[in-house]
Amino acid sequence: MKAVHFGAGNIGRGFVGLLLHEGGYDLVFSDVADALVDAINATESYTVHEAGPGGVDRKVSGYRAVNSRTDPDAVADEVATADVVTCAVGPTVLRFIAPAIVEGLKRRSPDLAPLKIMACENAIGATDLLRAEIDKLDPSVTGRAAFANTAVDRIVPAQPDGGGVDVTVEPYFEWAIESAPFGGDLPIIPGAHFVDDLGPYIERKLFTVNTGHAATAYFGAQAGHARISDALADPSIAARVGAALEETSAVLSAVHGLDPVELAEYRATILERFRNPELVDTVQRVGRQPLRKLSRNERFIGPAVQAAERGLSTSALVAAVAAAVAFDDESDEQSVELQRMLRSEDADVLTATVTGLEPEHPLFAAVHEAFAARQQELRAL
Repeated sequence: MKAVHFGAGNIGRGFVGLLLHEGGYDLVFSDVADALVDAINATESYTVHEAGPGGVDRKVSGYRAVNSRTDPDAVADEVATADVVTCAVGPTVLRFIAPAIVEGLKRRSPDLAPLKIMACENAIGATDLLRAEIDKLDPSVTGRAAFANTAVDRIVPAQPDGGGVDVTVEPYFEWAIESAPFGGDLPIIPGAHFVDDLGPYIERKLFTVNTGHAATAYFGAQAGHARISDALADPSIAARVGAALEETSAVLSAVHGLDPVELAEYRATILERFRNPELVDTVQRVGRQPLRKLSRNERFIGPAVQAAERGLSTSALVAAVAAAVAFDDESDEQSVELQRMLRSEDADVLTATVTGLEPEHPLFAAVHEAFAARQQELRAL
């Protein structure tokens, strides 16, 4: 069995690649970073260190890496004979990996089973997005593959210097995968669970883990904390993050019928993970790309929209939005762009542009106020 994974970064090696290896697949990483590809090919194995209670070291071997920038033909050949294709490249990069998958599907023998394709991204329906990009290029090849959406969850912090291709992660992980697209021929992925309806799993993860993580980062940055664990050790920040997650849980219960008691237990588990002092994670890393995280279907506006439309509380989520709007990190391109927009654009237009909210939406006024308040702060500087 063979698996091709696009994106050989920390998530790719420390989460997806690890589980594919443990499932018995020969593993092929595809990436555009020359140094990373060379470093992977220079090793026979790497170690995934699980930092925190119950964590162990896990060794990965039986892999190689291909440079999709310099040798796209080789990537297509690997895809053509693979059983599984996964990716962890970021939703905006899916269109760049689609051509290699299309070419691989064109070269695929008709005698082979459909290629199992799963996008492992922090986005709702990421595999659907990838399939749409493939359809744009050649809709005739999609019949040679089975496309399944997934929900993935594992904290992989910034890595220590000098670690090579080894990766430090938290012990906890979750990988939920749609079962129906595979028609009973499920991929072998130890620890993953296959579900009939992925929607509740995706939104539970996005609106709890991603919302809570980002809220901790933005509140922490405002308070001057450097690490996520330090920010959550601040009682005031812990209370604000907890309040935001109570609002998202109310949405999850209302929309998907999830049990409030189970959601409370899930929130507690998530917050305990964030408090793990052995995961040296920074508010800058978690808070980066605020424009994406403030968009309509993302971790703040997404649940707040559903809450506002149902008459549920949104004040804690809006407070997190205000903290995100204030996130100012000169090393992050989106943060710099957001602060530039705040200094130069009208609050009405800016609110609609960044969040995708219509002025008549019940959430618009509160979010608009958060943007306008930040603009006043900047003018006073």
